[in-house]
Amino acid sequence: MKYFEFLHTVSFEETNALGNVYFSHFLRWQGRCREQFLWEHVPTLVAALDDGAAMVTTRCSCEYLAELAAFDRVAVRMRAGEVTQNRLTLLFDYVRLEPDGAERTAAKGEQQLAWMRWEDGRLVPDRVPGELLSAIDTVAGDAGAWRR
Repeated sequence: MKYFEFLHTVSFEETNALGNVYFSHFLRWQGRCREQFLWEHVPTLVAALDDGAAMVTTRCSCEYLAELAAFDRVAVRMRAGEVTQNRLTLLFDYVRLEPDGAERTAAKGEQQLAWMRWEDGRLVPDRVPGELLSAIDTVAGDAGAWRR
């Protein structure tokens, strides 16, 4: 399975009084993973966001399976989900990387994005950019298989 991987080391500031990672940080890591993918693989899309295009998160979720703590190494792995005319679903696996090389899934997440553009002062739907779909096909899964 192809995916884009964002590596992260948990810090004390991301934990709560019980010593485990506070739930909202998982969602923040989703955003960082997505943005790093865009920056590395579709920089023209990042520039388009400054020129009237808009990427809107319409849905975001996370299912927690195991706790994470300070100094845990986490791989956030993003892959393609469903693609429709102006929406793209991204799927995330949060994997704790153990010192012995073992991997343990700590959480699973999902994020749906809508592509829009500003027209006469309001947002209107726009197609998911072709260069993004090409990058996803190459790096994070076969988006073409999910298109409707």
